[in-house]
Amino acid sequence: MGSKKIGKKMIFFLGALGGLLYGYDMGVISGALLYIKNDIPLTSFTEGLVVSSMLIGAIFGSGSSGPLSDKLGRRRLVFMISVLFIIGALTLAFAPNMATLVVGRLIIGLAVGGSTAIVPVYLSEMAPTESRGSLSSLNQLMITIGILSSYLVNYAFAPIEGWRWMLGLAVVPSLILMIGVIFMPESPRWLLEHRGKEAARRVMKLTRKENEIDQEINEMIEINRVSDSTWKVLKSSWLRPTLVIGCTFALLQQIIGINAIIYYAPTIFNEAGLGDVTSILGTVGIGTVNVLFTIVAIMIIDKIDRKKLLITGNIGMVGSLIVMAGLIWTIGLGSTVGAWIIVACLTMFIIFFAFTWGPVLWVMLPELFPMRARGAATGIAALALSIGSLLVAQLFPLLTEIMSIEQVFLIFAVIGIGAMIFVVKYLPETRGRSLEEIEADLRKRTSAADTGNMK
Repeated sequence: MGSKKIGKKMIFFLGALGGLLYGYDMGVISGALLYIKNDIPLTSFTEGLVVSSMLIGAIFGSGSSGPLSDKLGRRRLVFMISVLFIIGALTLAFAPNMATLVVGRLIIGLAVGGSTAIVPVYLSEMAPTESRGSLSSLNQLMITIGILSSYLVNYAFAPIEGWRWMLGLAVVPSLILMIGVIFMPESPRWLLEHRGKEAARRVMKLTRKENEIDQEINEMIEINRVSDSTWKVLKSSWLRPTLVIGCTFALLQQIIGINAIIYYAPTIFNEAGLGDVTSILGTVGIGTVNVLFTIVAIMIIDKIDRKKLLITGNIGMVGSLIVMAGLIWTIGLGSTVGAWIIVACLTMFIIFFAFTWGPVLWVMLPELFPMRARGAATGIAALALSIGSLLVAQLFPLLTEIMSIEQVFLIFAVIGIGAMIFVVKYLPETRGRSLEEIEADLRKRTSAADTGNMK
């Protein structure tokens, strides 16, 4: 695949398009589920299985894509991912039974897992230091646009109960990604390691000022010089603490409650007293808020420390969950007032997630890991993220059967408090530093800790 020259904006748009597909396939199932049951019988267990089978696929996709991207290159792997998205969408659109639905979601999951591991790495490595936060946040923006698009498609096809159209239309952005990747450049950090300095320089000219390139290439060469192979770096004692932090960070992002809202919002609204179509319309509102506040994040993420944003998000999310639980306990569900209380509080939750935990995770994960193992290490963290997403998707319907909805959301509030403690105590600050500076500091800190332990 030989890439032609394209503009800087198009590079980042196409690079983040995998995020849009992830968001679409994550959100579309929430509306489709309301109508699939009319054609294909589902129990509460098989309903959870259809939702979570995508996440089982994502576990395998994220676990394998990191090492593959370090070997084959980021661009080639994105092409393979786009083909999987197309196959999965067509399988779902023509599914005759529950088993085929699960197979289609598994295939989509392989692609989703791959995109969660590779898209943030590609954007982070293509972006210059001073705008890395905002450009890397494009992945989360695309995820939210994908979710909103799926909600709009769900709303459009709800009158005819067209769940096959809802699931099958993911083919359109998948084809755009498959064609667009032909024109995308390879990551300069991958090129430096596999094709040499000049190949990396040519790509860096597309996104950086001329006077910044030599210094950055020299930093990359120096880091490469002191690095071992990908496998040795992954196993090294100096990387292990950071890998644990990255995996915990990714896991927490999924289990603080966001996916319960994304996957099951129409079902939650329906049970709260809204009709089917009104429930889907409620999710369109939530999806719109998600996109708008992710745009806010892109505007501020390079101006405010990453940790401050995360802590602000935790306070807002936990507060909205506690307020919602208290109001539902006082007023009860089944009334119009109770239904709109849930809509309002979940919207507040989404607002705080959208400009903090949503984009900051995708910005920070590639920043935390060294160049030699960035793809593989981000893939391992994405694996933890997929496991967290799977747990929420599979357990949320079961929890709401044995507990009241306000009790379930109080559990998410407690997890949110734990996540805030984790950020304060363990997460390093990465804003305003080059990827090579972050890696050098990581090596120094771990080396100093090891020396201290030997004394």
